[in-house]
Amino acid sequence: MAEPNYSRRCWFTFPTRAQVEQPIIWQMSQRFPAVIFDIRQASVQHEIGIMAVLLSGSEADVKGAIDLLRSKGVTVEPIEKSVVEG
Repeated sequence: MAEPNYSRRCWFTFPTRAQVEQPIIWQMSQRFPAVIFDIRQASVQHEIGIMAVLLSGSEADVKGAIDLLRSKGVTVEPIEKSVVEG
């Protein structure tokens, strides 16, 4: 059984207008309803979007959500703890 208290702090980068204009976070929430997402910071323009997000849930669901985002063209990178805490 997967650990339900798994969490990842990530930067999501939406690199083009196509990604910015799509409801990708909503799509993720529909496909992985057990994943809790907490948007900590966001800057969204017409051509690019960057978000700091905490994803929590089972390890399999969180990793699945990240894979879905990447399949939609979103760059997902880990946030170093010092950046979040600082």
